[in-house]
Amino acid sequence: MAGLSLYFEDGHDDLDDFGFDDDGSECDGIRITAFLDAGQDNLTPLGRLEKYAFSENVFNRQIVARGLLDVLREFSDNENDFISVMETVARMSEDGEPTVRAELMEQVPNIAMFLHESQPNFPAAFSRYLVPIVVHYLTDPNNQVRKTSQAALLVLLEQGLICKGDMETKVCPVLLDLTEPSSDDDYKIEAVAIMCKLVTMLSKETVEQLLQRFCELCSDARLFQVRKVCAANFGEFCSIVGRDATEKLLMSKFFDLCSDSLWGIRKACADCFMIVSNSTSPEVRRTKLSPLFSSLISDQSRWVRQAAFQSLGRFISTFANPSSTGLYFKEDGTLLEVPTCPSDSNSPLCIESSNGPTVRPSHTPINQDGRSTPSLESMSREDSDSDSTHTPPQNQQEGQACNNNNLPPTNNKNKKTEQTDQNCNSFLYWRPPLADISQELEMLKGQGPRTRTEGEKKVVVEDRKMSSLEPATCSQIQKVLDCLQPHMDDPDVQAQVQVLSAALKAAQLESQSEEEGESESQTPEDGEPDEKSSQNRVITEETQTPEPPTQQAKDPAPTEEQKEAEADTEKEPEPHESPHNSPVLIRDDSDHSSVESELMESLEGKEDSAFNQVCEEKSKVQNVIPQQLLDQYLSMTDPAQAQTVDTEIAKHCAFSLPGVALTLGRQNWHCLKDTYETLATDVQWKVRRTLAFSIHDLALILGDQLTAADLVPIFNGFLKDLDEVRIGVLKHLYDFLKLLHAENRREYLYQLQEFMVTDNSRNWRFRYQLAEQLILIMELYSHDDVYNYLRQIALTLCSDKVSEVRWISYQLVVEILQKMYACGAHELGLNFINELIVRFCHCPKWVGRQAFAFICQAIVEEDCMPMDQFAQHLLPSLLSLSLDPVANVRVLVAKALRQSVMEKAYFKEPGSAYLEELEETVMTLQADKDRDVRFFASLDPNMMLMDTSALI
Repeated sequence: MAGLSLYFEDGHDDLDDFGFDDDGSECDGIRITAFLDAGQDNLTPLGRLEKYAFSENVFNRQIVARGLLDVLREFSDNENDFISVMETVARMSEDGEPTVRAELMEQVPNIAMFLHESQPNFPAAFSRYLVPIVVHYLTDPNNQVRKTSQAALLVLLEQGLICKGDMETKVCPVLLDLTEPSSDDDYKIEAVAIMCKLVTMLSKETVEQLLQRFCELCSDARLFQVRKVCAANFGEFCSIVGRDATEKLLMSKFFDLCSDSLWGIRKACADCFMIVSNSTSPEVRRTKLSPLFSSLISDQSRWVRQAAFQSLGRFISTFANPSSTGLYFKEDGTLLEVPTCPSDSNSPLCIESSNGPTVRPSHTPINQDGRSTPSLESMSREDSDSDSTHTPPQNQQEGQACNNNNLPPTNNKNKKTEQTDQNCNSFLYWRPPLADISQELEMLKGQGPRTRTEGEKKVVVEDRKMSSLEPATCSQIQKVLDCLQPHMDDPDVQAQVQVLSAALKAAQLESQSEEEGESESQTPEDGEPDEKSSQNRVITEETQTPEPPTQQAKDPAPTEEQKEAEADTEKEPEPHESPHNSPVLIRDDSDHSSVESELMESLEGKEDSAFNQVCEEKSKVQNVIPQQLLDQYLSMTDPAQAQTVDTEIAKHCAFSLPGVALTLGRQNWHCLKDTYETLATDVQWKVRRTLAFSIHDLALILGDQLTAADLVPIFNGFLKDLDEVRIGVLKHLYDFLKLLHAENRREYLYQLQEFMVTDNSRNWRFRYQLAEQLILIMELYSHDDVYNYLRQIALTLCSDKVSEVRWISYQLVVEILQKMYACGAHELGLNFINELIVRFCHCPKWVGRQAFAFICQAIVEEDCMPMDQFAQHLLPSLLSLSLDPVANVRVLVAKALRQSVMEKAYFKEPGSAYLEELEETVMTLQADKDRDVRFFASLDPNMMLMDTSALI
């Protein structure tokens, strides 16, 4: 045993032991040179180790602890000596000096790695000797030793150097003891931190044993540090124990932590909200976690609100259902389509209808503004939901016919023929869709007084619907009156109430007269109305815009407000009685007509804008996620949020937008369209850069039609933005262009040249990324487009000042030539070859000639063209470069000939016309004066070749 290494440089034999004294100032030159040198005494190496490991000099003991790894390596050949060293280490762990113990613990991970590599020789050494030391130091009275042992334990867990058996039998019991209520506060806080980090590396069964203690620690009322650590690591516990344990045991604790008095704990809950949400069922996520998250967003602490808004998009993404969206994210962040089977009714592309599975359209029809248009089926369903009763189709064929037209059967009290004509009227298929505001009216009734504008919006929209229907019924007029009652302080609304109250009274009188007339003319056998009433109904219907029939409810009893309105109306001059067959809203009184016309004129200016506002509010409504979460997400673009919450809140909104869009689906893109356009024009380039990097994922989510309508204009704007934004578009240029139609994709051929111009010419990575994308983009265009547009860009990049850009550009040139010959465009390929010869082979600079040799080698290796064409057009130029005066050119010529050209069967055949010339050229290169040229000319092609790209 010759000796081991030591941490010092000079040996002062006159000093004690190694020549060290207690004054550290004289030991500045210490380094690893020798350890336990033979000849200093008559002790064996193990004896010298014992002597210095337990020396009275503290510094000597530190040196031994610091060099334990080298000691173990020296003694690893002998098992007995190795065990003796490990026992010495175990005894050193009981050293009374904290610095020695800390030095020893710092070496434990390195020793554990060495033992792991030598496990066949010492399988149980680590578990027997080192694990007890680590566990024991977790309770060490010295803070530095405890911190060192905690760090060492985490390293051992991350590297997988400690087995689960040791964790369950040796580590976990100690952690449970340290987290007892009677344990010391410092020990408890540190143990909780270790326990929370430990759960991600333990089995589910072991974590369940720690779960009860974790729940107790979450409710620790004395130490807020314990609760804060529990809140920060709450998500890891939920993901390990699973859904059942999370909802039964942990959910109540999470609610308590989210309402903790300290803002730091609430902020920690907001940070881990997404992980917790992923561990719960959709019902719990919607009914419990959504209101809880809303409370965090409206928290009184700005830091809590900031963390909540940053986690809002991630939380919304947990509502995504791959079976409905048809897309999912892989672990590496790649967005892929879910494999579907057309015959599978449960596939995301199928929906269940009344007549069996029906294929869902791949995209939603869009209007001219790019927004989704609600289908007639959904519109009809909304209309039918407002009816009080539903009558099924008269027969199966009739219901089948209506369903085939995407219109569900509606109810009517008239005859079957009349029902069929109204339900399946072709007029319904071309009229512009009207907004359904029944929900808004219900909300208005329950919410009480609002602003004047909102009240007028409901009146205008309701009047528009009434004007397009058949003569106004009592229930319709009464509904409008109910909506107007909270706004009686407005003079315009008071005038409207007076007009509608009079109309209501007239409608009641007319309905009574019609009932009397029908009862007299109707026979008991067939129940047919008489000819006069039928004509009256036809005249009335012809004077109004046709609409699907609605169920007429019974006339309600007049309310107190209605009675007052009627009393006010009775004070006016008595109007003339209207004819029985005339529409009920037509009055003969000139004064009353003038009041009504003035009212309508005053509302005409507000009608269009109010109706548009109602439609805009309606467009933000969806049922995939709680509407409150969507409203909060859309508010992230409000400039006021940047002032009160976070200056970078818009960036967080842009970062999570693809996940939110995936969750809502392309059918609800209209909810996010305005927000996306706002972010795309944000003044901060970081926001636009974030969108640019994810626009290809959003295009895959939305589909081709929505992409062309809504994303292409924004994409075009990014192309003209700053380089920091353009690089995001350029990095995924191929991914975006492949989603466009051929005619839209071809427009970008003219803009590819613009990527050659950058704000900073030193930004060579921009040009490198362009070359990479052009290699991929070539498959999207025809060979003519590639030759006319991409060829010139590739040749320009081949002359770049940066070698990395030139190297990738040579690959691009090779791909272009391969596409020419693959498409049968031999004439274009020959023109391109001639251009390469002129530009590179005859280049006055040696770099160009060197590039030609590299391109020729790549063409041969990739089989870009027939070898007879290569031998005829390119080989003579390549052979001429074997006499180039620059050695770097001849090196690549030798490499190309020896390793690629002469290995092709076309040139190796005995009757080849080029074999003799090739052999002569190679022999000339083998006798070259340059050593590198001779090396590559003589190198065996089957040997591992060095990378010569650095020479380019």
